[in-house]
Amino acid sequence: MSLTLVRGDFDAFFRTPFVVYPKDTPYVSPMRADLKRYLDPHRNPLLKGGGDLEALVVLRDGRPVARATAHRHPASNKRHGLSRSYFGFLDAADDPEALRLLFDGIEAFARRHGDTEVAGPFNLTAMQQVGLVTEGFDNAPFTDMVWSPPYLASRLEAMGYAAEFPMSTFRFRPAEVDRERLLNPGARSILASDDWTFAPIDRRRFKPRMEEARLCLNGGFDANPMFVPLTAEEFEFQAGEMMWVLDPALSAVIHHKGEPAGVAICIPDLNPFVRDAGATYGLRTPWAWLTMQFRPRRAVIILYSVMPQSQGRGVNAAMLWRVVGALQARGYQDCGVTWIADVNVASLRQMERLGAERLHRTHLFRKALS
Repeated sequence: MSLTLVRGDFDAFFRTPFVVYPKDTPYVSPMRADLKRYLDPHRNPLLKGGGDLEALVVLRDGRPVARATAHRHPASNKRHGLSRSYFGFLDAADDPEALRLLFDGIEAFARRHGDTEVAGPFNLTAMQQVGLVTEGFDNAPFTDMVWSPPYLASRLEAMGYAAEFPMSTFRFRPAEVDRERLLNPGARSILASDDWTFAPIDRRRFKPRMEEARLCLNGGFDANPMFVPLTAEEFEFQAGEMMWVLDPALSAVIHHKGEPAGVAICIPDLNPFVRDAGATYGLRTPWAWLTMQFRPRRAVIILYSVMPQSQGRGVNAAMLWRVVGALQARGYQDCGVTWIADVNVASLRQMERLGAERLHRTHLFRKALS
């Protein structure tokens, strides 16, 4: 049986998880068109200014059995003083030989660029899908969450990759949340003051609101581990298509005296649609979309962030109070929350107040290169 490592075969790259994972696993692929756009160096602004990416696939007798990207994020290396290459979009059969060949390719990529370590999964940065699932394998991910099979973590460890930076994803049922428990004195003061107003993110005002969202994200996350401020081009590339799936009742920028102070972005969960559509736009798409309309409504909180000058004043609590109220009013039965690192104690406390349950445990995996 022959093993071959190939580069740049997008069709094989896209097909890999459909070949190696049984249909009843919780895995949900990115839409094919979106994945192609992410990996295109001419379209993805992340890959400008010195960025590089290879889409690697291992074929066993012509059949794809393992895939990953090997890529660099120069802005992250510069900001954090690293000499690091990344891997992402890791999906594979339980095939140690194929995984070793795949990571030989990833590590060769890193060495060609003079890097001294490899870390991942990052799909493609710390502000996108991050981590490998290490607990909660039976739980279906919401939009913008990862899923990976249980054997991958041990296979990475066997190749010298160490788990670090533990994170969790969460879910809660809006109807069971007592919104008053979310409010602290600062949040109550905000909700009672005319100085603070919520500006919904809707299609009519999408571009200016999303620029405010970017400013709040960059300001609020600036001191977070691994964070790199997003340029307007990068943020639009990642979030621009969100306009077509927004429920305008759910997402908003909060203003203080007319200036953006925080943002909470919550969208309908598209994973059931993507799964039913086979992650492609084609004959199955209309039926998948129609089917989703009759399912219990699910949403996911993609991010919430508060400007530094407004932190510690109850803004996060006020925003979550509004989001939960909108979810309840709109009849959403489930809501996910994308990854929160163990070091983010304040956000973990918010999950406790929501009565949220942990959905997945995830880690990054890193290896120093000799």
